[in-house]
Amino acid sequence: MTSGRGTLTALHLFLVWATMTAAVPMLGFGLLVAGWGGGVDATVPIFALGVPLTVGLLATTGIPARAVLPLCGSVPQRLGWAVLVFVLGTLGVLAGLAAYSGDVDLGSAGTRIALTGAPYAVAAAFFVPSRWVRLGAMAMLLAGVAYGGFIGPAQSQQRQHEAEVTRYREKSELLYLGAAPPGMRASRAEVGPAYFHVEYRSVQQDEYAYVDLTVRSPLTPAPRCPELAEKNVTCTVDGHSEMRTVRDFPGGIRAVTLTRRHRDAEVEGTSQTLDEPGLRRLLNTLHPLSNTELEKLIREKKIIDHRL
Repeated sequence: MTSGRGTLTALHLFLVWATMTAAVPMLGFGLLVAGWGGGVDATVPIFALGVPLTVGLLATTGIPARAVLPLCGSVPQRLGWAVLVFVLGTLGVLAGLAAYSGDVDLGSAGTRIALTGAPYAVAAAFFVPSRWVRLGAMAMLLAGVAYGGFIGPAQSQQRQHEAEVTRYREKSELLYLGAAPPGMRASRAEVGPAYFHVEYRSVQQDEYAYVDLTVRSPLTPAPRCPELAEKNVTCTVDGHSEMRTVRDFPGGIRAVTLTRRHRDAEVEGTSQTLDEPGLRRLLNTLHPLSNTELEKLIREKKIIDHRL
């Protein structure tokens, strides 16, 4: 391609981009306002008037390119070319809107407006009889597909993940986890306004084993038994301020609860299946929830936020 033809082609593609960058947002805004005020029926006149005007504007961008673009040699040819570019470019805009609605980052408002005309310029480039121009258009198309379909969603997911981790870390003084008892694993975690709750269950589906761990803001200066004792409930506090509560249920079932202070929090472990030494070992292994453990709970969807 000669220098003169190259300059003319570049001018042609720039005019396509500039024209559609100005016209398409206006058309979209008009349709939005009409639909918002009068429903779908109100958008029909805007669409019927706006689309032909936009296609007509697009057709005028082919006039300077008649020397390098055979499809723009006459008025009917330019109109046919404009329709094709409009349809293909609009498909690209709709794909961009779909990506944006999926939280793919497309930059600032100004950048998004500037990107509106890009699909039309790329579509117009495919009609230029130059291998290099078409290869450039193909490269831009592939780059857009890669970003909108793969890179952008991956970045969006990473941002959401980081925001989720940050939100959970707002209660880091309560985020403590104990080593799972033998044959058990953390199956569910819950973050509340002033507590962190973890459930441990058996790794075997057909075996019942359950431990409940709660880390919360202290309710009293030190763990102490209630003044009014419940029926079938035994409560004692040892010299280390650890409170032991035993509830007896029919059938010889006992639920043991150990409550103690852990730094600035109060921790409580309860189980009907784990014996008292095992429950005490769980509390002895309490440690701040690591990023790896938190990310695993998030990835496996085992943690929920009840502060929302």
